[in-house]
Amino acid sequence: MIKVNVISNNILWKKYFKNAHSYINKKIKKINLKNKSFQKKNLYLTILLSGNSQIKKLNKKFRNKNKSTDVLSFPFHKKKEFKKKLIKDKEIYLGDIIINLNKIKCKNNKTKFKEEFNKLWVHGFVHLFGYDHKKNKDFYKMLKIEKKYLSYIN
Repeated sequence: MIKVNVISNNILWKKYFKNAHSYINKKIKKINLKNKSFQKKNLYLTILLSGNSQIKKLNKKFRNKNKSTDVLSFPFHKKKEFKKKLIKDKEIYLGDIIINLNKIKCKNNKTKFKEEFNKLWVHGFVHLFGYDHKKNKDFYKMLKIEKKYLSYIN
């Protein structure tokens, strides 16, 4: 069972979600129903809804890139370590995802906005499992997993 804590520190998010925590939890519930492999585990993550300045500071501090970005993920475990924990532990903290409101396109269309938002948090979510896209083959593997999760929530 995947459980998420959603934190919003940017008031502008309210324009798109009256209750972002509820919105994301509905999506997570759909993933939990479809993905049987996590049913006997408790997997936790945090999603921070931010704006340009905060994500830029985090990008500079942790990735040494002095610019804003759309999404940052901070996996709590490396991929191999995570796989071991998945076998032996019942409770696992996955990590944190930060999403930048200012980088989401289609702000005038709430449906398209939510589609873009879903792509970003699912992308970050897959990173928390230890996947990355530094090499082309890794990119395509990660994209396949993202599409699977997006099909669960749409």
